[in-house]
Amino acid sequence: MAWQPSAGFEALKKRAELYARIRNFFAERAVLEVETPLLCIAGVTDPSIEPLIVETSRSDSAPRYLQTSPEYAMKRLLAQHRQPIFQISKAFRDGEAGKRHNPEFTLLEWYRPGLDDRALMDEVQELLCLCVGERSRKDYSYRDLFIEHLELDPFTIQDTALERAARARLDVGDLSADRNVWLDLLMTHVIEPRLHSPGLCFIYDYPASQAALAQVHEVGGVKMARRFECYLDGLELANGYLELKDVQEQRLRFEADNMRRDQCGQQQLPIDEHILAALEYGLPTCSGVAMGLDRLLMLALGCDDIRQVVAFDWTRA
Repeated sequence: MAWQPSAGFEALKKRAELYARIRNFFAERAVLEVETPLLCIAGVTDPSIEPLIVETSRSDSAPRYLQTSPEYAMKRLLAQHRQPIFQISKAFRDGEAGKRHNPEFTLLEWYRPGLDDRALMDEVQELLCLCVGERSRKDYSYRDLFIEHLELDPFTIQDTALERAARARLDVGDLSADRNVWLDLLMTHVIEPRLHSPGLCFIYDYPASQAALAQVHEVGGVKMARRFECYLDGLELANGYLELKDVQEQRLRFEADNMRRDQCGQQQLPIDEHILAALEYGLPTCSGVAMGLDRLLMLALGCDDIRQVVAFDWTRA
């Protein structure tokens, strides 16, 4: 019946235990728990993410955006106070509802001044092993995965050759896409299914065009994003950055996002001037990561459907 919870009582208990364990983990490291708004004046501009928008009845108020992540507000706290912080927060994305996705979900996000992305990968491992038990770990560069599994270099291959490689392996019909879409399709549909062995897997050094809010560095004449993703037992769990501090570069990225939105027929979204002002004020050198707690709970309980671990899934909310 639609009124009944989608999660069983054991899942509810496990979630409470998981949150307590996470809070203790950060308390032992003097990382402060914070809380930031869910409704804000702007959302993300990333074309791959659509926010949920709330219209207000106030004549003097613009629409508010349910946050797809607490990242922007947490960075504003970082700029002001410059201390390590974490948050367990609801997040919202207008998209698929199914076995691995729910438009309303729970994120754990934390920021560590003084740590780079590689050191943060180690802390992610510590937390995950605390939550689900010891796991083996493998690290791969983004480039090495493409060379190993597809025999192509994602940083140097020409756009036309990349599209041919994707079409040869995937049924994409008459899809018209840019370089990042072809790379993402190959990663998610060809490479990721081959990473389903038990244990932790970290992928690092993504293409600069996929940097989002990460810094970019140069390796062997190629620009790479200081970004990582973490998979546990084959399920994508976390996305982390060595955080970008350059306000001018960040504004350019937001504007480029909106240009891509326009090209794809998507609505352009307002740029969050608050986060840009915080970057102008000065962000400490830090790394940050967002982790999906519903998915982590799925793994802890041995479930294969997110609806089994959220109290009320999208169809029952």
